[in-house]
Amino acid sequence: MLKSILELAFDLMAEHGCVRKYYFSVRAGYSMKIAIISDVHGNYDALSAFPESYDELWVLGDLVNYGPQPKEVIDLVRDKATAVVRGNHDQCIGYGDDPRCSPQFREMAEATRRFTEAVVTSEQRLYLCSFPLKLDIVRDRTLFLLCHATPSDPLYEYRTEASDKWKDDCARLPADIILIGHTHIPFVRYIDGRIIMNPGSLGQPKTGKPEACYGVWDNGRVHLRTYSYPVGKTAEKIRRMPVASFIQQKLISVLQAGGMPPQ
Repeated sequence: MLKSILELAFDLMAEHGCVRKYYFSVRAGYSMKIAIISDVHGNYDALSAFPESYDELWVLGDLVNYGPQPKEVIDLVRDKATAVVRGNHDQCIGYGDDPRCSPQFREMAEATRRFTEAVVTSEQRLYLCSFPLKLDIVRDRTLFLLCHATPSDPLYEYRTEASDKWKDDCARLPADIILIGHTHIPFVRYIDGRIIMNPGSLGQPKTGKPEACYGVWDNGRVHLRTYSYPVGKTAEKIRRMPVASFIQQKLISVLQAGGMPPQ
């Protein structure tokens, strides 16, 4: 089968180191349905309740920390996901680095980091280390760029929907769609024919509601969606975590309110 012009162009770019990794749809004209999730943060109840059917599952990082079941989340993602990129909390557990959390979350992050480090296996830690910082993927003649935070700082930069920096990224990057997470706040922004989508957080949303957030690419269009999961069940598991009771309550409050922890 003859390659498309786009496929040939990417072969040439790969030879010169211009792209990191890429995949192509195997059936011409076949429109895939891709589920896009981010920031699961050890919330297995939210992940296992995922309601959407899909052809592929893409994960934009931060499988671990904050939540009570990082081991189960890692195993389910490893079993189901087609593509995963590394988040700052994956970097933290995999490599021992500071996740550089915002001040409101720093104390919770440090306490749950110790818990996560104690329960994950060495094999799971290596799996977190294996995630690339960025991925380029082609599906149905559409080029996607996947990263956790931003293309220029894939681990740590917090960038809002309104930032002018997205215009710079769209001007310098060949991607048709840029997929990012990290802020836990979903949005879709269109710039000069390009799309930037943040699906929000599956396991610790900051939308003012407890519903898990995710995104879908289906038939050439992007969608933001939410669903309910048993938050109370997750709260009970948090109460059994070996962290201070005030940390437990903050973690539960964040899930129940879908927002920032109480002061």
